Amino acid sequence: MYLQSVRFDHSPKLHSMRTDTPFCVDTRVVVHSRRGPEIARVRTEAELSPGAQQVGTIVRQATSEDLERWEELGREAEDLKWMLRARARSRGLHVKIVLCEFTLDGALLSVSYSADERIELGSLVQDLRGSTKAKINFTAVGPREQAMTLGALGSCGRENCSSTHLQDFAPVSIRMARDQQLPLNPEKLSGPCGRLLCCLQYEHSMYQELLKGLPRKNAKVCHTESGACGKVVKLNPLQGTVDLYTDAGLMAGIRPDEITPLKGDRQG
Repeated sequence: MYLQSVRFDHSPKLHSMRTDTPFCVDTRVVVHSRRGPEIARVRTEAELSPGAQQVGTIVRQATSEDLERWEELGREAEDLKWMLRARARSRGLHVKIVLCEFTLDGALLSVSYSADERIELGSLVQDLRGSTKAKINFTAVGPREQAMTLGALGSCGRENCSSTHLQDFAPVSIRMARDQQLPLNPEKLSGPCGRLLCCLQYEHSMYQELLKGLPRKNAKVCHTESGACGKVVKLNPLQGTVDLYTDAGLMAGIRPDEITPLKGDRQG
């Protein structure tokens, strides 16, 4: 038995599937997942790993008929999504319908939605039952899952990480921005989802290492050569220096070995 990772539409996450026959990377295949039969794209080479975890099975390579059927179901699901949005708006329901997806056999319709508070979905379920015979499953998603599904441009000008390559959403804190000496401006630190930028975590460990050799911000120190004493007002971890504000004015680009802690001041 082989294992290969596949990627579904609307998500960059890779899912390990077992298969008896290896497939070439980028091949469209029919898989049997927890939801049922779906179309996916092979993203990794086959490996002999019978003991590894998997979430489904690659059944076969997708035929032209499979792909045509998948496209038809996609168009039908898109129509249902817009219908649900219109019905929710007409009823005053504060809900966002993010995505509708059928399984390849049309037996299951998965509806992803977002709401700030608990809402009653019964009326929307009834609307769908009048339009499809498929079993209906509503799943609530958060802001980052929305960004992953819908896609958006990040502040860097590229497509956001959550819809292109991120496999998991790691915790991101405002401390990461502080350690990187970034301005604590919510608009600049937030991604398209409204949450803190995922990319703050990418270099955080490096900044933590660089900060170990620097005094803390607001520490009271003295410049050894000039004897001027003052407060550390800025850390420059990439340069390995700090800026001091003294009675004589600002002293920029001072190395840690050029300063000594002012007596009585605690270093953290």
